[in-house]
This record gives sequence, C-alpha cells and structure tokens, in this order.
Amino acid sequence: MKLEDLFADPTRTRKPRDYGLTHVLDKGLSVAEVQGLVEVAAPYVDIVKFGWATSVVVQNLDAKLEAFRQYGIDVCCGGSLFELAVRRNRVDDYVAFLKDHGFRLVEISDGVIELEHKQKCLYIERLAKDFKVLSEVGSKDAQVVVAPFRWVAQIKSELAAGAWKVVTEGRESGTVGLYRESGEIRTGLIEEIEVEIDPKNLIFEAPQKAQQVWLVKHFGNNVNLGNIPPQEVVSVETIRQGLRADTMLTR
Repeated sequence: MKLEDLFADPTRTRKPRDYGLTHVLDKGLSVAEVQGLVEVAAPYVDIVKFGWATSVVVQNLDAKLEAFRQYGIDVCCGGSLFELAVRRNRVDDYVAFLKDHGFRLVEISDGVIELEHKQKCLYIERLAKDFKVLSEVGSKDAQVVVAPFRWVAQIKSELAAGAWKVVTEGRESGTVGLYRESGEIRTGLIEEIEVEIDPKNLIFEAPQKAQQVWLVKHFGNNVNLGNIPPQEVVSVETIRQGLRADTMLTR
C-alpha cells in the first residue's frame, strides 16, 4: 500500500483535467531542472509558461518542449511575447512560429501595451481557431487599479470571444492586479468576479503561499492556480489535498 492510497484526497481532479489546473512559471529552467521537476511532480503540473519573453533568449527551448510534452504537460509562451509581436507587427510570424513548434496554447495579454479591448477580442477569436487561448486580464502596473465591474466585463467578453481560460493578473510577485502591493488579496474584487464568472473558467495567478491557501479555502481544492514557482508545485499540491497544516482541517 502507498501513502497516496491512505491520505490522497479522492476529490482532487486528475490529469488530463479541465479544472484544478496548476500553471507553473518557468523563468529559465535548465533541461536538468525540468527533468527534476517532472520526476517529482509531473502528475501535478498541467501548464508551464515560459515567462514573459524568456523563450527568445534561452538556448534550450526545443529540448524543454520535448521534456514537458513527454509527461503530458502543455506549454505556452508568456503574454508579453504576444504584446511584443503586436507592437512590432509580427503577429503572423509569431503564430507561424508557434505552429511550427507544436504549441497548443497561446497567451494573449495587454498588460503593457495599449490595445483596444475590441481588438484584443478579435485576436482571441482569430487565434482560438488554431490554439487554446489563455487571455490575461488586469494591469501589470501596481498604480493602476481596475474597477471590479471592468474586470467582469472584460472576462465575459474574452470568454465569449473564445478564450479557453482567463488568467487574472498577479505577476510573478503577487503584488498587482488581484493583489495589493503588500501581497494582500483584494477579496472584494474576487467575490464580485465569482458572482458573474464560473471560477472553473479562470486561472488565478497566485505565486505566494498565503494567496494559494486563501484561494484553496475559498474556492476548494480544484481551483485553477497560476504563476506557481517550480519549486513550490509539491507544496501547492499538499495545500490542495489538505496535507499541510494550512488546509488540513478543511478537507
């Protein structure tokens, strides 16, 4: 008998899954680090995002793509790379690159560049014909506070345009978008969003442990969590399954 048979949470979704996703941020892992990650945590990783535009400069992209795919892990480039493609009028070339390299996911964001929301939705509609689209809502600027009703309206319109999931901005720091600069969760914002949007359609960026714990307690163990540091994947899974003090009494 395995410890998993004794203590694992039977309500936890298993891969391949549509919700309960763990979305991991890769800021430049080596192939050896990728192999180490999948060795211990492949069943718990659904998506790996190559952060911002790191995929432009890393020298091991193809090898990492192969390593992740061997374990049924989807990969995507950061939304900043899409924004760069828009800014430099290279969207067609970027799409061709993604197709040539077998990407199934594409992230579409407007956290840095100025992009009319209608135009963003047109990009989502277009790219959803060939990819599963992750669209991102929320500003990367801590000084920009978006009203809850605008979050809701943008999420609804992006899902209607064909987004598979909408990623709610938190950045790798967990100090913007859903969060205050201190990392504190904007609970009122999340509560207003969930009144209108099924949380299964959202991926909440939550790089900090306190944020992960709050979201699991609030939405349950199968909430979609994003921007998880690779070294925290196992920790997050124990939080989900009530195998850590923070959530043990909730399962």
